[in-house]
Amino acid sequence: MNLAASLRQSLADELARGGQLTDPAWRAAVEAVPREVFLGDAVFRPNGAQWEPAHRDQTADERWLQQTYANTTWVTQVDGISAHDAAGPVTGRPTSSGTLPSLVLRMLELADIREGQRVLEIGTGTGYSTAILCHRLGDEAVYSVEYDQHLAATAAQKLHDAGYFPRLVTADGLRGYQDGAEYDTIIATCSVRTIPPSWLWQLRDAGSVVTTISGWMLASGLIRLVLDEDGAAHGRFAGDHVSYMLARPHERPHRPTFYPHPGTVRTTGVNPDLLDDWTGRFIAQLAAPSAELVRTAGGIALLDVATGSQAWTEPYGNSWNVHQDGPLQLWDQVESALYLWQKEGAPDQTALGMTVTEWDQTVWLGDPTGPSWQLPT
Repeated sequence: MNLAASLRQSLADELARGGQLTDPAWRAAVEAVPREVFLGDAVFRPNGAQWEPAHRDQTADERWLQQTYANTTWVTQVDGISAHDAAGPVTGRPTSSGTLPSLVLRMLELADIREGQRVLEIGTGTGYSTAILCHRLGDEAVYSVEYDQHLAATAAQKLHDAGYFPRLVTADGLRGYQDGAEYDTIIATCSVRTIPPSWLWQLRDAGSVVTTISGWMLASGLIRLVLDEDGAAHGRFAGDHVSYMLARPHERPHRPTFYPHPGTVRTTGVNPDLLDDWTGRFIAQLAAPSAELVRTAGGIALLDVATGSQAWTEPYGNSWNVHQDGPLQLWDQVESALYLWQKEGAPDQTALGMTVTEWDQTVWLGDPTGPSWQLPT
């Protein structure tokens, strides 16, 4: 057995021990698909506030393969610049990556995909997860949509080099791909602020969507939604601490540098540190869906990119003061939601569920009759 094959087997063993890989058919795919083909010849490594390119031809072969098969996300593109093309360190937001294999397999197992089903993947990315799907289902059952033309072309070449030939489409994945419908499963390798209606329209009856719901506070929740006979989709959040990059049309708009406005001041009984909690920040994001979260020297700030409203906290004795300015009382919204969550015992995300209809999209706490929040439209 060569080194790459041995490392693939070791990766499969690691994922099985971690509970992300329980299905023998997915294990066979992990042991067969050469991840080194899809990461290409360069990746970015974090270096402080910058991303530094690391090239395969400057790294020993054994070390490169070992890092390739580590259960790690490798950033491959930052603000549209690929690691291969970067002349040196760059700054900006990651815009594509080779997602850590445990997350790829966790989502595939959550989707409960079976032989004979047709799958639409939103976000081809490097093509690795597409290849995993092809190995399990066959090329003809896999459709994959990529927004970025360069990424789409690169992934297509890598898939073909590895011997996989799914239906690849360069387009806005938020519109799905009507020509391949109807699908048994739609699985998104990007996060969305709200479920695109086209995804539900392109599902078979009882089909499912697996995605992460995220937003501009960068809180995230993994969910599987199942379509019912009336055209509504329902599901409960899985509770995993996972996140994906936001779909590009759902990305945060540019905002100016934060300058605190005095506004109105009051004491708050809600500890701003609750927004460091995985579920607490998700609840806050539901309550203020167009606000960004910024860390400050004395606490946090919420900046609403739609209205310019802001709220920021500072220590006040054994408590905290909050300043609010603008048409929205952002902290009031967040505080109310966090009180409701704490009243229920501050449960994790498995206590949350979601209902999607033709008219609205609601995240609820406990059950569909409990406290709820509307996702942005």
